[in-house]
Formats: sequence, C-alpha cells, structure tokens
Amino acid sequence: QVQLVESGGGLVQAGGSLRLSCAASGRTFSRYHMGWFRQAPGKEREFVAAISWSGGSTVYADSVKGRFTISIDKAKNTVYLQMNSLKPEDTAVYYCAADRSWPPLDRKRIDYWGQGTQVTVSS
Repeated sequence: QVQLVESGGGLVQAGGSLRLSCAASGRTFSRYHMGWFRQAPGKEREFVAAISWSGGSTVYADSVKGRFTISIDKAKNTVYLQMNSLKPEDTAVYYCAADRSWPPLDRKRIDYWGQGTQVTVSS
C-alpha cells in the first residue's frame, strides 16, 4: 500500500507561482514512479508530469513544458511540482499519482492516487 497526501494548492494570479507537495508513505514507496495529473471542471483527468523512482528521468505534458518542474526528495518521500508562469487554463484539481510502470501517462492504469489539491489561477 502507498498513501499519498497533496498540499500547496491555492489561489494565485496569472503569471504567479505555486509549489505542490505530495508526501508518500508505505513500505514499497521506492518501487513506484511518481506523477501529477490534473482535472478541470467538465474535463477528463490529464497527465501533467512524472518522475522516475530514481529521480533520473522526467516527462512533461507539452502544455506545461518550460513552466513546471517535477522533483523528488527521496529522504523525505516527497514529490514536488513547481509551477511557474501560471495561466488561467492551469486551473484544476491536481492529483499526485504513483505507478509501477514508466512513464505513468495513462490515468486508467495508475496504482495509487492522492485526494487532490485545488489550484486556481485568476486572470
């Protein structure tokens, strides 16, 4: 079992920044690759970014490349998503995800989800 708890969401103006955190727990956490997905109202949950369990590989959705950075602190069992130059279209509930496959792009195959954290970007 892996438990994921997100934090760091909030309200920010366009052009601003936020850092999301995902604290993971569980005996087998180190065997999982980590990712972030997001879901806007009326839309399907979509992939945002992922990082391998070693931290050596990352993947980003085209819509966030150059603006978002995913990182992992293995000592703290925590994954971060640094979001810069935020746009109103980034508004969504952001979910942390853990999966044994790489890269974890398919929301239908994710092993574990967090509860989500709301990010709202005002124009």
